[in-house]
Amino acid sequence: MWGNGKIKKEDVVPAYVDDMASRVSLGPRKVKVVVDAGNGAAGPIARKVLERIGADFVPMYFEPDGTFPNHHPDPTQKANLEDLKAKVHETGAFLGIAFDGDADRIGVIDKEGNPVWGDRLQVIYWREILAKHPGSLALIEVKCSQSLVDAVLAMGGKPEFTRTGHSLIKAKMKESGALFTGEMSGHMFFRDEHYGYDDALYAAVRLLRILTGSDEDLTEMLREIPTYWSTPEIRVHCSDEEKFEIVRKLTDEFSKAYEVITVDGARVLFPHGWGLIRASNTQPALVLRAESRSEEGLHEIKRAIEEALGSFSAVGKIEWD
Repeated sequence: MWGNGKIKKEDVVPAYVDDMASRVSLGPRKVKVVVDAGNGAAGPIARKVLERIGADFVPMYFEPDGTFPNHHPDPTQKANLEDLKAKVHETGAFLGIAFDGDADRIGVIDKEGNPVWGDRLQVIYWREILAKHPGSLALIEVKCSQSLVDAVLAMGGKPEFTRTGHSLIKAKMKESGALFTGEMSGHMFFRDEHYGYDDALYAAVRLLRILTGSDEDLTEMLREIPTYWSTPEIRVHCSDEEKFEIVRKLTDEFSKAYEVITVDGARVLFPHGWGLIRASNTQPALVLRAESRSEEGLHEIKRAIEEALGSFSAVGKIEWD
């Protein structure tokens, strides 16, 4: 027998906009930003939030359209940032911001059109957070650059590597009490002044607050962050049945000669950089990345990874570029 219930319908957008405006006030400096919603879900609400806080913004593709007529809404792919880059140049904007389809990932380019990937973007946020919360724990996704680790240490933070995956990161934040972390992919999680989940629109207005309250522009801030030689994150085919065992064997092998961080796969610490081999959470694949302080060092790390994986017939062809 069914019980009695009630249905209540309510437009949550006004409450969301009010909440965002109560949390973020822009500084005195005028900073023009181009915002590309990619015809995803963010556009209509982004317009309301940005207008409410008084942002100087140029909208692009704010109309939701699931056919994505202009480009796919994935800001981790450079090809999807070309329109944003052109509009930033055309309008003389200070930066460009892009959202993915469901607005939980942020992409950023500087005024010169250079992508600001997730690890470098986190340094900008940490500058603000560590100034208010000195000595805080900094969870760092295992794929992120050593430059993020170095920057956190220089600012007095306490870096600790964590696994890839937004659900895993949110659980780790709750367990550890961490105030902020992020992923290379553009998921940003703020718990210092927000709810601890990955809201890319909130990440965008936090970035605008930092820039409008500073004498530096984004390019100048980024110039202070070391840039190392690195590969993009690449995926190499490997069956689900074998990928974890292969990573385990490689971890054991590399551990004979190097320190290996094993929170998620194997982040092998070479004398001049690091290389990562981990099993994908979602695909029959291994995820690889490498970074070094020199071009030759990067080649050496790539060769070491290629040689280690070459003995496994289950691993597909490695294409770094």
